[in-house]
Amino acid sequence: MVNLRELSKYPERFTGGHRLCAGCGAGIVARQVMISTCDIPVVVTSATGCLEVSTTIFPYTAWKNSFFHSAFENSAATCSGIEAAYKSLKLQGKIKENIKFIAFGGDGGTYDIGLQSLSGAMERGHKMLYICYNNEAYMNTGIQRSGATPKWAHTTTAPVGKMCHGKRENKKDLTQIMIAHDIPYVAQTYVGNWNDLISKVQKALSIEGPSFINVLTPCRLGWNYKTDNIMTVSRLAVDTCIWPSFEFENNIYKINVIPIKKKPVVEFLRIQGRFKHLFKPENIHILESIQRRVDNKWELLKRKAS
Repeated sequence: MVNLRELSKYPERFTGGHRLCAGCGAGIVARQVMISTCDIPVVVTSATGCLEVSTTIFPYTAWKNSFFHSAFENSAATCSGIEAAYKSLKLQGKIKENIKFIAFGGDGGTYDIGLQSLSGAMERGHKMLYICYNNEAYMNTGIQRSGATPKWAHTTTAPVGKMCHGKRENKKDLTQIMIAHDIPYVAQTYVGNWNDLISKVQKALSIEGPSFINVLTPCRLGWNYKTDNIMTVSRLAVDTCIWPSFEFENNIYKINVIPIKKKPVVEFLRIQGRFKHLFKPENIHILESIQRRVDNKWELLKRKAS
């Protein structure tokens, strides 16, 4: 359990005044991650994306620690290179501090064009934490579909029309792909549960070796919900089991948030404009197929954690 009173005594490392949209989850993720580090020296790398372009508008920055911006696909490679240089300098006695390394990337720069560098960094065993702020599309460049976009969601490159009901393909299960890398710690969490997110970040930073956290991060523009519904929509993703909160440590699965009463997926889908077409009478079979898929994956996860 995180002691919020104690954390509040540390200075903010991610400040207000950035240019992220109202109702955006990325700023919440960044702030809570940086709060989690307390007073530990940290180096942050970030791929090009909403988080980077909105927090480092020259000559201003929202980051009060070392920050390195790299290309869209390079956040993990950059972070692993800095971590390797740090280890060398420490062996030479040129650095005395114990420094932590955190890489941020959106789902486009993580699931898709950054997957190769992420996979390489995890396989090589760099002592770093990679955080995917997963808003389920390329939001920074115009809401194009990504490997993280759910099936049937409306995006600008998978639009809803007479011949198409949105994205045709299932989303990539990147969390399971990271588990397959046999790294010490992998987790899923979400905006809307600060204790869950901060606890997992602190655990990941304490581990000797690479770690990965996939954070469901609502985007008001791409998901099309009311600005003040950000926490509601995020929590509904967990309460409907569309996005389970769990961790994988030492080859053991642990579900961190089990809904008291599992809600139907329509409650999550209904409050987002990107799924409004699914509520037409002729698309009821699609809603039923989504519910079956979520139920099956939830039961599979429970078996893995039993």
